[in-house]
Amino acid sequence: MPGTNKRTKLPPQPLDPLAEDFQNHLAFERQLSSNTLTAYVADVSHYLEYCAATEQDPLKVPPQFMDSFAYQLRQNEQLSVSSVARKMQAVRAFYKFLLIENRITEDPTRLMKSARLPQRMPEQLSRQEMEKLLSYQAEKFDEVRTLTIIELLYAAGLRVSELINLQLENVNVKDGWVLAFGKGGKQRFVPLHPTCCERIKHYLAVREAHFASNSHVGSELFLNRSGQKISRISVWKDLAALGRKVGIRQPLHPHLFRHTFASHLLQGGADLRSLQEMLGHANLTTTQIYTHLDVSDLKAKHKKFHPRG
Repeated sequence: MPGTNKRTKLPPQPLDPLAEDFQNHLAFERQLSSNTLTAYVADVSHYLEYCAATEQDPLKVPPQFMDSFAYQLRQNEQLSVSSVARKMQAVRAFYKFLLIENRITEDPTRLMKSARLPQRMPEQLSRQEMEKLLSYQAEKFDEVRTLTIIELLYAAGLRVSELINLQLENVNVKDGWVLAFGKGGKQRFVPLHPTCCERIKHYLAVREAHFASNSHVGSELFLNRSGQKISRISVWKDLAALGRKVGIRQPLHPHLFRHTFASHLLQGGADLRSLQEMLGHANLTTTQIYTHLDVSDLKAKHKKFHPRG
């Protein structure tokens, strides 16, 4: 479904916790249009209701359960072939998300024919917006942590799941690199520039002082107020709050900085293979979407500066 420039609207609450996590993934990481997002979340919610009605744990269902759900849709609910296909596609995307997040070890939809989610053109922040964000003077621990998260996301193009699972030993500020654990547990080293390393050093000093009286802090780099690993939802909320405070009109979320990282590197002259390695993409085709962003940027400049633009 074609994307738009309108802000993504989330479906009404409340949702099943699993459906809510999937919704956030679609809205903030996949950046689907409002109508597509609403349809996928509604279809997954329908599936989760069926799981509840049949007393099945959606995290433990066997592949045959997909046939049972499809039969329910066709025979009992009398849905059209296209409607059944759409719902099954949403369920497959849902389980792909759970697999990536390590909520399940085996995908019960693995025997189904592969279907791809529509992909919108990734959004990005400008260099001026990034400078505005990173020049904010943080005083409280929460704000220092959020700015460090932004700096690291922008410097290394990490996914939010990679960021929140970083251990202290995964970041080397002396030599300037971070060890990220991506999809399927794949490891990759990503360089860090000196400014990012200095930001992390400052955060670590603030972190140590903040938890000086707490002897049970977690080993993760980024901790919540209780000294345990910060959640992805907290990261989303903190980024959005800081964006509003600084005056960035576009809603901030973790994947936005990954897109910005990739786009700014390409605009600066980075090659696609290097970018693929830094992003941890298994397939170069996934990385190539950013070449379209680069072309879009060139077209905008051409239109602005060409005498006949």
